[in-house]
Amino acid sequence: MRALSFPPLFFPPKNLNPFSLCNPKSMASFKSSIPLTSDSAASVPSPHTSGEVHVIMGPMFAGKTTALLRRIKSEGNNGRNVAMIKSSKDTRYAIDSVVTHDGAKFPCWALPDLLSFRQNFGGEAYEKLDVIGIDEAQFFEDLYDFCCMAADHDGKTIIVAGLDGDYLRRSFGSVLEIIPLADTVTKLTARCELCGKRAFFTLRKTEETRTELIAGADVYMPVCRQHYVNGQVLMKAARTVVESHKFKSDTFPEVAAVV
Repeated sequence: MRALSFPPLFFPPKNLNPFSLCNPKSMASFKSSIPLTSDSAASVPSPHTSGEVHVIMGPMFAGKTTALLRRIKSEGNNGRNVAMIKSSKDTRYAIDSVVTHDGAKFPCWALPDLLSFRQNFGGEAYEKLDVIGIDEAQFFEDLYDFCCMAADHDGKTIIVAGLDGDYLRRSFGSVLEIIPLADTVTKLTARCELCGKRAFFTLRKTEETRTELIAGADVYMPVCRQHYVNGQVLMKAARTVVESHKFKSDTFPEVAAVV
């Protein structure tokens, strides 16, 4: 069988010098669209190292602040620059320190909001920070914005400790809002003050109904689900009795006046 022949697809000119394609004079006319100078490379800002967000939450007396301080001290012992922030609303144990219920202390910045921290701390000092701890985070309305800025753009590791719910078991502040931002979430439990079982909730022992009521064991106690429900029933009954007595005390003088 005779082999088939195909016409060549490329016909080089007879006088083509293959090395002319690499001629420096020819290459001189080529201009790259990508700047290759060291000056242009130096003008591009180097990005920060990626940051992190870690959330520690739970009821009162669950050891949230203790866990936060343990983590902050560990980071400092490993050579990282750390700083602590707490809400200026919390003046229970100290003004310029984060204090646990058992008395452990750590110096801090007490601020009304988080976004002012950089200015108060100083821009240059802030740039050198590696880790920022935030205690009683439920009191900061700008918690979400600060975590986004500090972790996503500034490369900081943020460790947040706060209540996940109020005494009515409803979301408290912005702590739950930063869960989607978090690398890790730790839910701590306390010990029920009435039966010793694991306590997930905080029971308020007074008749005060405002959400923000900063206090300690004189007003709050950790309880399990059963004793939370029972406690709410008892508190509701107590409020009914108190309101009934108040109604009678307000009514009797009018009756006496009529008689």
